[in-house]
Amino acid sequence: MLHGLLRVRGFTQDDAHIFCTREQLTDEIIGVLEFARYMLATFGFHEYEIFLSTRPEQYLGTEEIWDHAEGALAAALEKVGLKYEIDPGEGVFYGPKIDVKLHDALGRKWQGPTIQCDFNLPERFDVTYVGPDGKLHRPAVIHRVVLAGIERFLGAYIEHCAGEFPVWLAPVQVRVLPIADRHLDYARHVHAQLRARDFRAEVDDSSATLNYKIRDGELMKIPYLVVVGDREQETGQVAPRSREEGDLGSMPLETFLARLEAENRPPTPQV
Repeated sequence: MLHGLLRVRGFTQDDAHIFCTREQLTDEIIGVLEFARYMLATFGFHEYEIFLSTRPEQYLGTEEIWDHAEGALAAALEKVGLKYEIDPGEGVFYGPKIDVKLHDALGRKWQGPTIQCDFNLPERFDVTYVGPDGKLHRPAVIHRVVLAGIERFLGAYIEHCAGEFPVWLAPVQVRVLPIADRHLDYARHVHAQLRARDFRAEVDDSSATLNYKIRDGELMKIPYLVVVGDREQETGQVAPRSREEGDLGSMPLETFLARLEAENRPPTPQV
C-alpha cells in the first residue's frame, strides 16, 4: 500500500559497496557505523534501535564464512559502544546485516541505515586480489545504506521535525513582507541582497494585509519573515521575525545577513 513519501512506487537509496579483505572487515564496518551516526545526528535523530540479523535457514556460502561475517559485525558494534539485539534468522540469503531503526519525535520507528556483509557477489563476479603471500584471495563486500530510502527518510524527517526545517535545510529560508505597495521596491532590493548571498528567499507581493502575510508565512513554517515598511526603507534596515524567537526588532540588513550566514550550515553533531 502506498503512503506518501514513506511508501512509494519507486525509491532512491544512498547505496554504496566497499570491497575489502576479511581482515579489514571490522574496521570498515566501524567506519560505516560512524558515518551513519554522524549523518543521523546531523538531522537530529539521536534515538534508535540496532539489530544484528543472523543466518537464515536458506543461505549461500559456508557456516565458517557466516560466522566470520557475524563476528565482524558484532565486533564493530561493540567497539563503537552501541547496544544491539540479535534478530535471529533475519539476515539476507547472502550475508548477515545490521539494521538501524530510527525513533521520531512521536516515538514511531522507521527503517534507517543498513550494513550488510556479502561473500556471495565476489564469488559470482570472480573478484580477486593479490595478498601479501602473492596468492589470489576473495574480498568481502559491505553493502551500506546510510540514510535508507531517500524518500522514506525525508518523509520520516518531516514527521520528526513537524515540518520545521532548520535554516540550512528549509526550502524557503526567508520571505520578505512589504507592508504596502510603496515598500515593494525596497522589498525587492532586500530580496536581491539575499539571493546574492545564495539564500533561498522570496517576496510576498500580494495585496493581503501584513497580519495575513505573517500568518501565511508561519503556517508555511518559514524560518524567517522579514517585514519592511517606512522606517526600514528610510534607514536601510529590516525587521525580521524568527520562527523560533518571534519578533527580533529592526536591525541593519547586513546584521541580519550575518545572522543567516551563521545559521546556514549543518550543526556539528555530537555522536
